[in-house]
Amino acid sequence: MKVLVINCGSSSLKYQLFNMDTEEALAQGLVERIGLEGARLKHETPSTDKKVIEQPMENHRVALKSVLEALVNETYGALKSLDEIDAVGHRVVHAGEKYSESVVITDDVMDALKECIELAPLHNPPNIMGIEAIQELLPKVTNVGVFDTAFHQTIPKEAYIYPLPYEYYEEYGVRKYGFHGTSHRYVSKRASEMMGKDLKDLKLVTCHLGNGASLAAVKNGKSVATSMGFTPLEGLVMGTRCGDLDPAIVTFIMNKKGLSPLEMDTVMNKKSGVLGISGVSSDFRDIEDAAAEGNERAQLALMAFDLRVKKYIAAYAAVMGGVDGIIFTAGLGENSIDNRQAIMEGLDFLGAKLDIEKNKVRGKETFVNTDDSKVKIMVIPTNEELMIARDTKELV
Repeated sequence: MKVLVINCGSSSLKYQLFNMDTEEALAQGLVERIGLEGARLKHETPSTDKKVIEQPMENHRVALKSVLEALVNETYGALKSLDEIDAVGHRVVHAGEKYSESVVITDDVMDALKECIELAPLHNPPNIMGIEAIQELLPKVTNVGVFDTAFHQTIPKEAYIYPLPYEYYEEYGVRKYGFHGTSHRYVSKRASEMMGKDLKDLKLVTCHLGNGASLAAVKNGKSVATSMGFTPLEGLVMGTRCGDLDPAIVTFIMNKKGLSPLEMDTVMNKKSGVLGISGVSSDFRDIEDAAAEGNERAQLALMAFDLRVKKYIAAYAAVMGGVDGIIFTAGLGENSIDNRQAIMEGLDFLGAKLDIEKNKVRGKETFVNTDDSKVKIMVIPTNEELMIARDTKELV
């Protein structure tokens, strides 16, 4: 069975083609700058070099048409015919309270996704465009929606409700939803396999650390708490997002600077986080370089980030009544040796001891705890695309 996985952003499109009999990736690629000048498709297979195709792509339909053409190209493709594609799995950011698991996409599902646009105005529209484009280009193929929010639908009400007038929840759906759910689900399952234990018997803290970052408390295989909230703005310090702050700061700055709600939203989402603190970059690699050269604000940004991750790990251990494993994943979690060390420093009281030598690893699936650590500490590269493909195969 061959499954194509699609992840549409506002001006980009990532894809992977899997043979689900072996879970082998047959092809993968990225379309950049959709609707902009300089649009290009980067496509590769295990047996061919990366192919870069530069051509105008005014919308997601044109971009997906280019992807499908690349997949059946005689020279660098992976298929003889598009008829070999059995199903398409789509990453969809927000499904609100509608769905707690992945679903085959129907007209009712599409209506629900459109209703959630106001909850994810930057993400759901391109996700919907990708689904509609595939429905047009591959009309006989079954489409499956895999939702970032679905994994966190098991969070109890006392954890997802906000202390605001209750009618805001009833009328507008104002509650914690959480994101990165597909990643948290993948690495928690993989952690249980590495530990040789049933996921239903484990208490895990999963740390998805990148430009966008979130933690989840996964108890007995279910998410019971997560750091992102009504939007991806809540929680950790991130690349450009502020994360947790005193809400009174928002109106204070708006009044001082004369900012509109939209302008303030831009400050919190695009000008804050480690970029705002450091003044250097939103890329943690740039900040680490600056910190190593003695830039005090860059050092402060890293310390602020590490402290908040540490706080959430300890808090989630308390929520679950203990912790059996701590997992680091995503770009920063998988690759930043120094950040992992700084985050784990001082968490010995949980029974979690980091092995400094074992921790000197990047992008490799491994244990990095000491032999006498009661808590397993793991680095697990995430694979959201494979998780989407697995769900798609199961449903189709």
